[in-house]
Amino acid sequence: MSDHASDFVLQAISFDTLEGWKDDDPSGLFEVMRCCRRQITEVKPYRTGSLGLSSEDLLPLLIAAEDFTPSSPASARGFFETHCRPFLISRKDGNPGFVTAFYEPEIEVSETPDDVFRFPFYRRPDDLIDLDDGNRPAELDEAYAFGRRHDDGRIGAYPDRRAIDQGFLEGRGLEIAWAKSKVDVFFVHVQGAARLRYRDGHIGRITYAAKAGHVFSAIGKLLIERGEIDRAEISMQSIRAWLARNPERVDEVLWHNRSYIFFREAAVADPEAGPIAAAKVPLLAGRSLAVDRLIHTFGFPFFIRSESLTHLDDGRAFARLMLALDTGSAIVGPARGDIFTGSGDMAGERAGTVRNAADFAVLIPNAAAGRFD
Repeated sequence: MSDHASDFVLQAISFDTLEGWKDDDPSGLFEVMRCCRRQITEVKPYRTGSLGLSSEDLLPLLIAAEDFTPSSPASARGFFETHCRPFLISRKDGNPGFVTAFYEPEIEVSETPDDVFRFPFYRRPDDLIDLDDGNRPAELDEAYAFGRRHDDGRIGAYPDRRAIDQGFLEGRGLEIAWAKSKVDVFFVHVQGAARLRYRDGHIGRITYAAKAGHVFSAIGKLLIERGEIDRAEISMQSIRAWLARNPERVDEVLWHNRSYIFFREAAVADPEAGPIAAAKVPLLAGRSLAVDRLIHTFGFPFFIRSESLTHLDDGRAFARLMLALDTGSAIVGPARGDIFTGSGDMAGERAGTVRNAADFAVLIPNAAAGRFD
């Protein structure tokens, strides 16, 4: 469950007191903001989070950005200084904010299965339905956003990762492609998107379509609790290394996370562009943030600063303006974010070790900012 708006406060601050702001260059955000405006005005507005900021509140900023071309980092910062006011997000429990990172893996796949390529990526099944307060069975927690409609019309929980790995969906023609490694497939589920490199060399792309509905359970936390990996050493790399050393225990550990992700194929119009995630616009590496969408609203700018996160900026403390463009099962809370580091193996190396305390400030367009003073 997400934190509610009553669990944190917004504190109005000035740009002058926003540490790291004067060294940032947010020039790359303007094209993404234009994409957000098109999504809001031509497709549909983003869902309003419990904080109460709406797409309508965001539009004045996006409209102003439409024809603005920054001439320097200072002019880009000046645009936001003119049109927004920063508010520090403070948790009432006193805990700091926290960031991790995600990336778009590139996975070698085959269009047909064989003895090597055995592990599928699945499309959304037709018996998977969206749940809401009107159709959710009493026995399913409200955290379940998806369920299974049986042939007789009954609605229940969808089979979990173990059942699907053991063949529940076989024979239904839902496979998009097959990978060599069950662990690779699992980590694509965690990231929510991937580039697929087929054996003939062409590149495909898959992105999140739906999930089976079960709550995400982090296998890193499980391995820490079992004493298999020290808490200080936990990362995607250390988890992968442990799984490689313990192949006989892979299923047991992966099945601990009952959550299962389904994908849809996405066009690769521009191989250099990032994947299209929950906000329906391409992610920009280093400038896109996944947030708790039950609290926050896509498209809003957040300034994130982490004194301890230094490997993304050549030894300097991470301090960047980012746009909220994605979400995730593990991204829960008002000051919780997931930084998109890009596509491919190097982006994965950068993302895999990000687990850092961070300060969060949301930039609110002037007209809406008065509601939060």
